[in-house]
Amino acid sequence: MNLNATLIAQIIVFLALWWFTAKFVWPPITKALDERSKRIADGLAAADKARADLAAAERRVADELKVARDSAAELRSGAERQGAILVEEARAEAARIVADAKKAAEEEAGLAAQRAKDQLRDQVAQLAVVGAERILRHEVDAGRHAELLANLKNELR
Repeated sequence: MNLNATLIAQIIVFLALWWFTAKFVWPPITKALDERSKRIADGLAAADKARADLAAAERRVADELKVARDSAAELRSGAERQGAILVEEARAEAARIVADAKKAAEEEAGLAAQRAKDQLRDQVAQLAVVGAERILRHEVDAGRHAELLANLKNELR
């Protein structure tokens, strides 16, 4: 066999194989690689977009938390103020009730003291009459006696 013929045959087979590979094998491989590159690029773009969306969502969450905390603090301080007002109103009402009760008790005590004084005056007047009757050993007129007792009561007041 001739070396040149073998070399030419190998070149022809190589070129046929190259043409077959370029025509039928490489296009599906390059198409698959291009599609895969596109999917990877789309995935990376989606990941970047998701990261950006996540960062934006975290900022919104932080803002909403701040607003919620501020609102809660405002509500709490308002409730504390209202509670303090209610406590002060209750204290004032309690002080008023105590003052009213004290005043009523003082008035009742004054009335009781006055009744006791009146009863004591009546008893003193009766004892005076009884004592005078015993001293004089005779009976005093009842009408005149009542008049004397009334005058005595008025003098003792």
